[in-house]
Amino acid sequence: MDKKQIIALLNKDLEDEHGAIGQYLSHAYAMGEGEMAYEIEAIAREEMRHLDWLAEKIVELGGQPSLERGHMIMGGQSVKQWMENDVRLETGAVEQYRQHIGLIEDKGIKRLLERILSDEESHRTDFGKFVQEAQEGGIKDLRGSHSDDVIKALNWGIEHEYTVILQYLFQSYMTTNREAKKQFEDQAVNEMQHLGWLAEKIVGRKGSPVMKHKEVDTSTDLVHGLKADVKIERQVAEAYEKYAAAADDPGVKRLLLRLRDHELYHVDVFSNLLMEEQFKREEDEEEE
Repeated sequence: MDKKQIIALLNKDLEDEHGAIGQYLSHAYAMGEGEMAYEIEAIAREEMRHLDWLAEKIVELGGQPSLERGHMIMGGQSVKQWMENDVRLETGAVEQYRQHIGLIEDKGIKRLLERILSDEESHRTDFGKFVQEAQEGGIKDLRGSHSDDVIKALNWGIEHEYTVILQYLFQSYMTTNREAKKQFEDQAVNEMQHLGWLAEKIVGRKGSPVMKHKEVDTSTDLVHGLKADVKIERQVAEAYEKYAAAADDPGVKRLLLRLRDHELYHVDVFSNLLMEEQFKREEDEEEE
């Protein structure tokens, strides 16, 4: 099996990790606070770690990580049914990783996939226990069908946060600039927090979070990418300020203004990186 084929298999695994993250976070947010929701979020974080490992290996092999979202099993009329869907998703992941381990000869990649497989088997066991706990504990879906201007604004925020999470992660995988890599990773984590806060507010207002994203800028040129990041962060900071001014809920207003401040911080971080990279390139050109 050549590198191109291996990259294709790893990208399939990465896409399905992406799908699992979305499925599990959707379930956790809909359940509100509680031990089970906390444990499911912890599982989603482990899937994020898998996604990172796979993306780094793909880049190491000379490929680009896919940003497509893979298989999900949504639906279900109860938390118990959600947990059954999660068991099925993990069963599919276990089978796929076993298949890919058998196909790939590279010992280092096999070890990586075996490590991830171990987690997936554990996750399947955890979700199996959650099936019974959900039924016995009477855990319910706290979402509602309510929609108003505030919920629309919060879902707009989720769409933005989801988009830049993918954008900054992609940039972190593709750049060779260590400082930029660190900052992309840090800001992606911060945007993940934002997404969770927005989803919780929507559920608290008896609405339903919509987990979708816009088109992601996948340029591999650092200067181009940083310019795109600065532009989108400035636009979003302005939008959060506008939505905050119109919000009648003090808690929502505080959240939106906090998000605005975080986005302005991101503007400063990316602007500084951009100036440093442009200066470096100018120096390199002069030396030539």
